[in-house]
Amino acid sequence: MESTTFKVYKYRWVMLSVYMLIVAVNQLLWITFAPITSDAVLYYGVSDIQIGILSMCFMIVFIFVSIPASWVIDTYGIRIGVGIGAVLTGVFGMLRGMVTNSYDLLLISQIGIAVGQPFLLNAITKIASRWFALEERATASGLGTLAMYLGVLIGMILTPYLTKIYNINGMLYIYGEISIIASFIFIMMSRERPRTAPCHAHQEERSLVLDGLRDTFHNKNFYWLLLIFFVGLGIFNCVTTWIEDILRPRGFSAAQAGVTGGLMIMGGILGALIMPMLSDRFRKRKLFIIIALAGAIIGLTGVTFAENYSVLLASGIILGFFLLSAGPIGFQYGAEITYPTSEGTSNGLLIMAGQISGIAFIFAMDSFKSPLTGSMTNPLVVLIALAILSLLLSTQLKESPFMIDKKE
Repeated sequence: MESTTFKVYKYRWVMLSVYMLIVAVNQLLWITFAPITSDAVLYYGVSDIQIGILSMCFMIVFIFVSIPASWVIDTYGIRIGVGIGAVLTGVFGMLRGMVTNSYDLLLISQIGIAVGQPFLLNAITKIASRWFALEERATASGLGTLAMYLGVLIGMILTPYLTKIYNINGMLYIYGEISIIASFIFIMMSRERPRTAPCHAHQEERSLVLDGLRDTFHNKNFYWLLLIFFVGLGIFNCVTTWIEDILRPRGFSAAQAGVTGGLMIMGGILGALIMPMLSDRFRKRKLFIIIALAGAIIGLTGVTFAENYSVLLASGIILGFFLLSAGPIGFQYGAEITYPTSEGTSNGLLIMAGQISGIAFIFAMDSFKSPLTGSMTNPLVVLIALAILSLLLSTQLKESPFMIDKKE
């Protein structure tokens, strides 16, 4: 008779912790230049868009490397797959701190770190399924997502102050040392799997697979969700990339831009903790996606027009709380409406949509800013309009069949 009792090991929390550490460091390296754009422009003698490319290359690389990275993780496992991402993060993070006077070498280093990113981000469902019991997997995946936000938060707040104290070259070297240490910790402490599986073999989901793509692309609700993520993640990526350029024409300093971006991520962390729990409690996905988009519109409007610093900070918190809380709910909704397609497949497609829009929105923000003042108000108004369109699309979604079944 087959046993239905499975053992879980305390080491699962160590495994999740070292994974969260390397993910957070990778995201810290991604966002490094967003809050210090003007300082970096002067230091390297390049244009705003060239500094923006240091962040945008992560989105471009993700599109091309995501599926191959997921194949490596599924084929060769966590230690090799995620280990590749950890090594790339550590080596190129340190190299970045050693070539601080050359923009070209800096860009090459950023691309190296960017190649490592999908090896890290696409592995969360693999780690959750391999190490955690079924009833713990949402928690594990949620904490993995929070690690991304924490890395961005630390970068937004810490980078301007380290730059002020140690200059750009000192700041990059400090981050290089951190990346090497985090990479070493993951390689030394990570394990492929526990001694015994926490579930039946057929319940271990792969991180990202091609099986089921045909059914996914025949799902009208998933198309609407893709468009919503296209706009929502695009807004997040371009606002975090251009945060200083957005605020500078209104007289806000680089430090104030960093604090605003940091509070936006802090709001997102709270939102990602609170809103999904409410969604589970009330057994509704569609309603909370609508609420999240409506709140994000309010916050984005404030960030676009605020002249008062207190209003700006409040707007940043609101934008982060609602916009980033839509992510975990949307990922779960996408997995439920495309079942039995792999959760990693639906999540990977949603992330890819946001990377594509992030690239387009970043270029558009720079292209359509005011040539006289550098103001980005006009392109931000367009983003508000797109967010309103996404809100309207969200009303056309059908509730998750999982939620309907549970209610019955």
